[in-house]
Amino acid sequence: MPAEEILDDIEAFVLDAFGTITDWHGTVTREIKDRAASISDAEAQEFTEEWRRGFMENTSRIAKGSEGPLSADVLHREILDSMLASARWSNLGKQWDENARQKLNLVWHHLDGWPDASKGLHGMKKKKLLVVLSNANIRLLADMAKHGDFPWDVVLSTELFGTYKPNEKVYKGAIHHLALPPSKIAMVAAHMWDLRGAASCGMRTIYVRRSSEDVNAAQGVKCKEEGGEVDIVVNDLVELAGMLERDTRVTQYHV
Repeated sequence: MPAEEILDDIEAFVLDAFGTITDWHGTVTREIKDRAASISDAEAQEFTEEWRRGFMENTSRIAKGSEGPLSADVLHREILDSMLASARWSNLGKQWDENARQKLNLVWHHLDGWPDASKGLHGMKKKKLLVVLSNANIRLLADMAKHGDFPWDVVLSTELFGTYKPNEKVYKGAIHHLALPPSKIAMVAAHMWDLRGAASCGMRTIYVRRSSEDVNAAQGVKCKEEGGEVDIVVNDLVELAGMLERDTRVTQYHV
């Protein structure tokens, strides 16, 4: 089915946040470097990637049924403290006291959006319901929206569902709260694992290519018309918003 026909039928966009809308890699790396001038740019980048990798590994483990914090703030802080207690980052552990660690942990609340993010989201919001569905906690997502001018209509955090993506409870919970058939909802993400989870629950899928996500694989993602897995592939959110300009139908709720 052509992209235009798919978008005509969509009534709500459900968007991932970390990496899809926000540039966590650039923002956190800059923050680390600003707070630890003694380390190199490469080390600041390494710290950022280890912190993020720890979050991804733990949320994946919890999504499969293991125990763990259901708040991204708590999980980020646990990982940060563990890193700073390690031999690799003990020099930073000695520099950052409790107050410094609390402030650093809040960097995830103030991630910069990708250059196209705010403009693209505002354009998408004119035509469809705009929902964020993230492994971040609610307060983090609210602060993120204020910082980046992200105009969510609805905030859905995985903490509401007692697990993390890609557990099917998250996608099914979003479908329930939006009161729409899953075929009327499109998951928008820069991660194939997220889109596969959404697709397994009947949602449409839109892949956004981002330089920090699905590294070495993003350029190979194709839409179904080209033999791939997802319904639509775009390079940014402004492109997606532009594809909606021809669609003038009004979103309706299905109850």
